[in-house]
Amino acid sequence: MARIEGLRIRNFRVLNDVTLGKLWSLQQAEPLTPMTAVIGKNGVGKSTLFDAFGFLADCLKSGVEEACDLHGRGGFERLRSQGQRGPIEFEVYYREEESARPITYELAIEMDPGGRPYVRRERLRQRRKNQSSGRPFSFLILDEGRGIAWKGESKGHQIDEGNAQFDLHSLIESIKRSESEEESRETEVVELEDKRKLGIATLGSLKQHPRISAFRRFIEGWYLSYFTPDAARSLPLAGPQKHLNVHGDNLGNVVQFMEREHSKKFRAILDRIAGKIPGINSIDTEKTPDGRLLLRFNDRGFEDPFYAQQVSDGTLKVFAYLLLLEDPTPPPFLCIEEPENGLYHKLLETLAREFREHSITQRGGPQVFITTHQPYFVDALEPEEVWVLEKGDDGFAKIRRASQDPIVKNMVAAGLPLGGLWYSDYLDAR
Repeated sequence: MARIEGLRIRNFRVLNDVTLGKLWSLQQAEPLTPMTAVIGKNGVGKSTLFDAFGFLADCLKSGVEEACDLHGRGGFERLRSQGQRGPIEFEVYYREEESARPITYELAIEMDPGGRPYVRRERLRQRRKNQSSGRPFSFLILDEGRGIAWKGESKGHQIDEGNAQFDLHSLIESIKRSESEEESRETEVVELEDKRKLGIATLGSLKQHPRISAFRRFIEGWYLSYFTPDAARSLPLAGPQKHLNVHGDNLGNVVQFMEREHSKKFRAILDRIAGKIPGINSIDTEKTPDGRLLLRFNDRGFEDPFYAQQVSDGTLKVFAYLLLLEDPTPPPFLCIEEPENGLYHKLLETLAREFREHSITQRGGPQVFITTHQPYFVDALEPEEVWVLEKGDDGFAKIRRASQDPIVKNMVAAGLPLGGLWYSDYLDAR
């Protein structure tokens, strides 16, 4: 399963220039762990970091102009870091699987003369097979919606990556003039009809561009949780659905799918989840006359069960998270903002361990990215898994790994909980 090893964001609200993990230009840095948590005070940019992933996913799904306006973002000028000029930029460094060569995706979004956002530049690059040194080869590069795409694993033309301002026009013309049938099969000059749509959205739907398609599917598979208990209490129309949606209002449909497609396993899943929720003796289902499936929570202190519409927010939230982790075909990237809201503090460490076990011990399990301000959740984590987000003197965010502080590492190694150290201000900048 694909994993993000590093990420760089520039000019996105308070994230004027932040880097997490490893990039092609930062090979000495340690990659992001399968389970990553970002902590920090209110107003430092945790929600903005969470939204950066959502913005990328929205750009792929809806185009950059619509993405700038979705979820109350307020348009490009409100997204671009205050007082800054130049494009909003993203760089994602990831592997399609553990043994695969890393791929870098770069995206720059700028404003056109008419004041509308568009894709200024887009690039995917990767080292060739058996290439242990040198710069990666760009197998997709678009400038102002026009550029070159290479098919499959072929050689194609080599770009001078050292020259950021290479002459794309000259490269396109040289390919057109090429007399080599092999080269003409390998390369393709492309021009997008709509510069507000990502190139990976268009080219990623074509079979002849498998690496572009793989990256498109990776982003399409991201799961960003906007779960609300009230939405999960709704009674949706009957009909099984394979995956929990971002708001959780199809919880009953997912339960119906799990029971229909994995009936024996689903019973074991319900028993396993019930054992992890305090006060719950068992969980079962009841079918309604119109074919819907209702969840019943059997409380140890009561004879009659409670339905999902009656249980506490915390119980329903924990159930939804644990059911999400039991998905037979889980998303490759799971992003959750402040999962602690509405939960009993002693349950947080258990939930953190569940997230980590799911990302680490399950073969090919999804990567989990969480923002939190709850020390009890952080107690279950290691310094390498925690990033501290702070505001710099210029008002913009800066970020560092907790493991970069040798004092913190030594104290955790000596048995002190990381969340407790954070509560005691040991993780604050000194």
